Formats: sequence, structure tokens, C-alpha cells
Amino acid sequence: MMKKEEKEQNKGSVGQIIVMLFFIAVGACAGVLMAEYLDTRNPDGSSLKEIIPEFLLLMVVLYLALFLQTIIHEGGHLVFGLLTGYRFSSFWIGSLMLVMENGKLRRKKLSVAGTGGQCLMEPPPMKDGMFPYVLYNAGGVICNLISAVLFVCLSFPLRQYAFVWAFCMVMGIVGAGSALINGIPLHAGGIDNDGYNILSLGKFPEGRRAFWLQMRMNGEIAAGKRLKDMPEEWFEIPSEDAMKNSMAAAMGVFACNRLMDEMKFSEADRLMEKLLGMDTGIIGLHRSMMKTDQIYCELIGENRQERLEKLMDKNQRKFMKSMKSFPSVLRTEYAYALLHEKDKSKAEKLRQQFEKMAKKYPYPNEINGEREFMECCRHLAEKEKTEGKSLPFGE
Repeated sequence: MMKKEEKEQNKGSVGQIIVMLFFIAVGACAGVLMAEYLDTRNPDGSSLKEIIPEFLLLMVVLYLALFLQTIIHEGGHLVFGLLTGYRFSSFWIGSLMLVMENGKLRRKKLSVAGTGGQCLMEPPPMKDGMFPYVLYNAGGVICNLISAVLFVCLSFPLRQYAFVWAFCMVMGIVGAGSALINGIPLHAGGIDNDGYNILSLGKFPEGRRAFWLQMRMNGEIAAGKRLKDMPEEWFEIPSEDAMKNSMAAAMGVFACNRLMDEMKFSEADRLMEKLLGMDTGIIGLHRSMMKTDQIYCELIGENRQERLEKLMDKNQRKFMKSMKSFPSVLRTEYAYALLHEKDKSKAEKLRQQFEKMAKKYPYPNEINGEREFMECCRHLAEKEKTEGKSLPFGE
């Protein structure tokens, strides 16, 4: 039987190919547009030296259009969420994040590899297993389409102004491309797009409940709560069949995260090992984050070289490098330096890096939990030094 990782990779590869083809098509359209713009600006055939600045300016316009359409997309989720009874939690573009904290908007910093932005909101109460999820998920696509039509229509009366015309057309092309990439149901790079989410939530009641719970949890986290402080019934692991759905599978991940937050490290490690060995819909990002937690559990437990080598394979090391500023990754790197490499100097540098990151991280309650994990490592390292042998945490 094909392993889960291989099935996930093949499934994601199809989606990635489709996304790549869309980007090629958008790039081709933008290329034709750029050629027409350059021809308009230089009808007599200017030298390469004169064309290069114009071309570079168009590349900046293309990048700006991608950035603006990302804002429009996430803004669409925000607008349609508010219209259907959701409450604002956070709005995130690139590494800039706005979080509602004690009734006020706060600017924070968050960077997750492969993610351009996200709008998180707290959903209205669920009634008979239902809540308004279609418009919230479709809001970004709708706004991308509306903006694309408006910019293309605006370009016609501005045809005589070459640069403004080109900007409007690029915004239209990128907006239409963004709507298609997010609207047509796709599973790419371990992530389900908006269209896929809408279909999935309509078909699977357990996935729908899981989506609602995740949004509620995000709201509670933004309000300052930790996972261990939330209702225990929220963290029930779905059935084995339901776990094949990516939305429901995320609840299994949250159950592991809650055990970690409760410092039930052995129990968390066993559950993570079980879930990662099952045929589930756990997305690639969550699988790698779970392995990061497993490495930590092993370090403060038996600290076995062979298991650490198995967990920290080439792909995991690559992932942790790409997420080097994420709290749990920094915490695990700290634990590895202190408990396995016995390098106090390296561990101290990682701790300082963690504290620097923590100042702008959006969720201080999560930072407090990670500090507790790092304190466990420090306590264990001191105990080992005193007793002259490696000891699991809590012994």
C-alpha cells in the first residue's frame, strides 16, 4: 500500500502543477501586455538602454499588483465574514499582522513559509451543525473578480495614459488569476484553497464542525487563552474515517498541541507518532510542526541519537530552516543545542533570538508556553550536570 506521505505528495503535486500553469498563463498575459506597453512608449524602436528602465518599472507594477490583490483577497474574507456574523480576530499580509487585542488593533509580526496572508475571524454560533461558511470562504474570490472587472473597465478611458493603463490591466489580469487559483477547488502544496474548503465543508459534517472549532480557537487564542484553558471536549480526536478529511484531521493536530501545552510530553509524543503513521488528511505544514514537537519530546525524554536522526531527516531540517523564526522551531533548536549538543553558547544565542522574535509575535500566551518549555530544558540540563548523567524531564 502506498504510504500516506507518498499519497499526500502525489495529490499535492497535481494541484501544484495546476497552480503553476495558472501562473504561467498569467505571466504570459502580463508579458503580452508589457510588450504592448513598451511598443506604445517607444514606437520608433528605442535602444535596449532606454527600454530596460521601462521593463523594470513594469516588473515592479506586477509585484505591486500581486501584493494589492492579496490584500483585496483577504479583505474579501473580512468583508463577507462581517456581513455574515463573524468577529474579527486577525489580518495578516506577508510578515505584517494586525491582531485584535483587548479591544484594540495591535501591529505584530508573523512569517510562515509559503503563506502570503490570512484573515482569521471568530464564527457565529453553530445551529444544528450549520453556520455561514460559504460566503466567508468565497469572499476573497468574489472581491478579486470584482476588482479585476473594475480595473479592466477603468483601463479603457485611460488608454492614452500608457503607464496608468498598464497598471489597471495588470491588476485586472492578476485579480482574475487569483480568483481562478483560489476559486477552482485545489489541494496544492499541502494546503486546501477556498474552493476546496467550500466543497469539503458542504460534504463532511465533522469537517464543518472542525472548521468552526478551529475558528473559535483562533478567537480564544487572540483573546489571550492557551489551548489547555479551553474546553476539553473541543479536542476530541475525530473518527479514523473523518481524519482523512483535512479539516477534521487538524483537530487531531490540535489535540496533540493541547497535550504539549499541558506538558504531557510522553502522551503527546505517542499520539503524534500514531497520527503520523495513519492514513490521514493532515497537511504537510502540520506534519512538519508535529515532527518538530516530537524532536523536543525526545530531547527532554530519552534523547536517543538514532531516533533524533530519524526525525531530523533532510526534509525536516529544510522545513525547520525555512521556519527558523517560528516559536516552536526556535524552542526545539534551543533544546537540541542545550541537551543534545551540550553547547551552552549556541543555546544562549538561540534563546536571545527567541526573545527578539517574541517582542513582535502576535500571541503572547503562546510565547509564555514556549518559555516554559525552554525552562524545562534549562532545568534538565542543570540536573544532568549535578547528577552527571542524562535524565528524562520529570525524573
